[in-house]
Amino acid sequence: MGFLFRNESFSFEALRAAGAAPYDGADLGEVLATTRLIREGDLDDWLRSWRVTAERVHQLARTSLAAGHRVSARQAFLRASNYYRTAEFFRRQNPIGDRLLLELSRRSRETFGEAIDLMDRPVERITIPYEDIELPGYFFRVDDAPTPRPLVIYTNGYDSTAEESWFAIAAAALQRGYHVLAYDGPGQGAVIREMRLPFRPDWEHVLGAVIDFAVTQPGVNPEAIAQFGYSMGAYLVARSAAFDHRSAALVLDDGIFDLHQAYRNAIPAPVMKWILAGRSALPNRLMALKARAQTQIRWGLDNGVWTMGGPTYADFIRRTTAYTLEGLADRITAPTLILDAEDDQFLAGQPEVLQRAMTAPTTLARFTTAEGSGEHCHVGSPLRAHQVIFDWLDDTMSHDCHDQPHLADL
Repeated sequence: MGFLFRNESFSFEALRAAGAAPYDGADLGEVLATTRLIREGDLDDWLRSWRVTAERVHQLARTSLAAGHRVSARQAFLRASNYYRTAEFFRRQNPIGDRLLLELSRRSRETFGEAIDLMDRPVERITIPYEDIELPGYFFRVDDAPTPRPLVIYTNGYDSTAEESWFAIAAAALQRGYHVLAYDGPGQGAVIREMRLPFRPDWEHVLGAVIDFAVTQPGVNPEAIAQFGYSMGAYLVARSAAFDHRSAALVLDDGIFDLHQAYRNAIPAPVMKWILAGRSALPNRLMALKARAQTQIRWGLDNGVWTMGGPTYADFIRRTTAYTLEGLADRITAPTLILDAEDDQFLAGQPEVLQRAMTAPTTLARFTTAEGSGEHCHVGSPLRAHQVIFDWLDDTMSHDCHDQPHLADL
């Protein structure tokens, strides 16, 4: 579903930015004014234009706050946070030590922090003990009442951030009576940018620490914890749930069985064969040539080298082979909602593969282009996605999950 650009990657990311509008993360006029100044595929234009908009909206927020207009300030801080994140999105060629990337990502976090300080509901900045560091995050509360409530734990994807959780799930969850815990893990958000800690496939060690933290928090019902995995986070959540059975429900947006399949789909079979055989020099040259011609390929490879710690394209691709649920999917016991986007440009068909491999109760929710929600993670139609997610969660969390099958497609 093209949006403002012919360039597929620019179209998707512009739609992703605009899709935050229902939760105060964008204003359509600002998105249109920003994107009209960006030439197709021009990464410098992209950064420059989104940065200018982010800075302008940031200043609007400060002006409103200084005048005592808290709601206007909060909304503008949220938009600025989303625009700063969007501005730095494609800056991946040499991300380690990139001062501009760090500046923009820090501004995204800072403006989000200024927004949550103005929210009507309580929000806590949290740090979660993990190995020898602490993972940063947020605890969004429905209220301060001691009554235990259900909790949604948000796990990021390949390129999302804990701040984006507000638009992806948190705002919608609070409206329906769910607390939300969001965090950045290895390879994600502030952890990769500030600590340079890459992804790991055995995410049960990460999410296990997050659950350990969550169950000690006041107002949390430990028997009513739902996991929400966003994009690649769907694999991470499912992988963890194969080993840790403390969650009452899983929501996988969208379902992933084998992350490596995305690269098999994008890389010619002979080149992939060389990569898996351990060859690097020629595949790296060939992938670099393809990356120059396609924004999406270039960004995906550069982001992977950075976030997974692979020194070259070929090394990174080999590392993705560990991100599979082969032999693990049938260990998941929690009822699971698997979201499936009709026009998923990254992992088409993976949700059905995952559903077939699982033995736990599953629901496959299909989202179509005809209803405007067929893009990966249903960017551009969060209200429809949240309707499906929370109607299912309300039903699933209200009774003994393991006694109720959910096998029919929505």
